[in-house]
Amino acid sequence: MTPSPLVRHLPGLVATLAFVGLIALGARVDMAVPGSPVPQSLQTLAVLAAGLALGPRRGLAAGLLYLAAGAVGLPVFAGGGSGLSALTGPTAGYLAGFVLAAGLVGGLSGDLMDRPWGRQIVTALGLALAGHAIILALGWSGLALRLGPGGALSAGVWPFLWGMAVKSVIVAVAAPVLLCLRQRLNI
Repeated sequence: MTPSPLVRHLPGLVATLAFVGLIALGARVDMAVPGSPVPQSLQTLAVLAAGLALGPRRGLAAGLLYLAAGAVGLPVFAGGGSGLSALTGPTAGYLAGFVLAAGLVGGLSGDLMDRPWGRQIVTALGLALAGHAIILALGWSGLALRLGPGGALSAGVWPFLWGMAVKSVIVAVAAPVLLCLRQRLNI
């Protein structure tokens, strides 16, 4: 007997919702950055991990569901923020970058499962850095509308480079486990 579509897709759905929760938890681990309206948080680590573990469609879906949860008023954004004002405020570009980065990392990591773990880690590091570059670029563009290009670099890019480098290394080291999850979910 063939399982129903719901039963077949249930593990992927549960994993997607779990990563939405991890992104929200990452928002709770935040710290103010002097001179910046944007806090440093662990959200990007969870976003990129979602891309690796869930693949492009579900990684993108996790990012969109996270934004939807915040838009309807759940306090899932950094600092406990929520609502449409958070999606149009100083962090708007970064939040949009979450969705694109998760989809990109998920899409470009599909063939990593067949590589030795050392290559998985090295390639995942490159993908994580690229994902962070997307998040920073979109974050910069949103802040540039408010602070000008130079102000956006000073307040929204330079202070985050060290944290994003560290988070990229963490995602890369976790890549073999995340890719194993992806394979087990058959995504």
